[in-house]
Amino acid sequence: MQNTARLDATSLQQLRHAFVALKTDKKLRNRDAALALGISEGEALAAFAGEHVVRLTPRFIELFEEVPQLGPVMALTRNEAAVHEKDGQYGNMSHNGDIGLVLGGTIDLRVFYQHWASGFAVREATAHGEQKSLQFFDAQGHAVHKIFLREHSDHAAFDAFVERWGAAEQVPGLMLGELAAPPVIKDDSEFDVPAFHAAWDAMSDTHQFFGILRKFGLARTQALRLAQRRYAQPVATGVLQNLLVRASESAVSIMVFVGNRGMIQIHSGPIKTIRVMGAWLNVLDPDFNLHLRTDLIASAWVVRKPTADGIVTSLELFDSRGENIAMLFGTRKPGTPELDGWRELIAEIEALRDEASA
Repeated sequence: MQNTARLDATSLQQLRHAFVALKTDKKLRNRDAALALGISEGEALAAFAGEHVVRLTPRFIELFEEVPQLGPVMALTRNEAAVHEKDGQYGNMSHNGDIGLVLGGTIDLRVFYQHWASGFAVREATAHGEQKSLQFFDAQGHAVHKIFLREHSDHAAFDAFVERWGAAEQVPGLMLGELAAPPVIKDDSEFDVPAFHAAWDAMSDTHQFFGILRKFGLARTQALRLAQRRYAQPVATGVLQNLLVRASESAVSIMVFVGNRGMIQIHSGPIKTIRVMGAWLNVLDPDFNLHLRTDLIASAWVVRKPTADGIVTSLELFDSRGENIAMLFGTRKPGTPELDGWRELIAEIEALRDEASA
């Protein structure tokens, strides 16, 4: 069943014309042009289905696990405040139900297929030639993941992929799903805080934290606020730039997680080039780009979780709704302790907090 809404010819033509005009005259990217029109990016692309956009059959697990055939590409995952771009090749792909893993080395993903609603193969003319991509969206038309071909990608494999996975019906339009009601946040007084503290103390793996949140019905920022201060400390929202600069200077290998409800994308390794452009804080390395709007960071926390390998520390950034923007860790594998260099960087930003409050 295709998630499509038919547009009458006049509405379709008006939408296409306005979208192209914004991209051409205002030099806007697809997402920004769609926002200017009051629609989602998925709706904007779907308006061109049957032309330079091909709607894909929504058998997302099967088709996504064929992406390694495309060779080296660029993977992009974003949310409202952060964009994570990583060059490499997909590989070692698997799934358990509707949860997927991509562990091919440079491309490291956690996939939540239950939130994928539509997908498109896109061919767009640019100043540098034709740009080919695969783009996937949730039920509200928000992008969950994009794959862009590079010069050395297998373009013939892309064409064959589109031929194989193109939907039988290429009708312009996209039917949006209803937005789920936000979860009800309980008052702090309703929680058994000592039991919550005991559960945190008993963690032996960082992934157990998600189960603790579900068990106690806590929102993530609420959990951090109610945690013992030895495990969760608020820090200034501007510490990210300092952390990235110091990581670059000291060559400490870090992990950067950026995600949305349909995808989490991870960079592991050192970073080098840090640039500030207005509100955007950027990492601009040959195989990894991060673009993060610092003006949308409403809170920042240093978080420590007990594991079988010792304490694991993260810097976690949230927007005004309590949605996670990004998480940063020191690079590590299960069975190995946290990097001393990463702990030193965290100690530095905590010292900045202590100096400011002195």
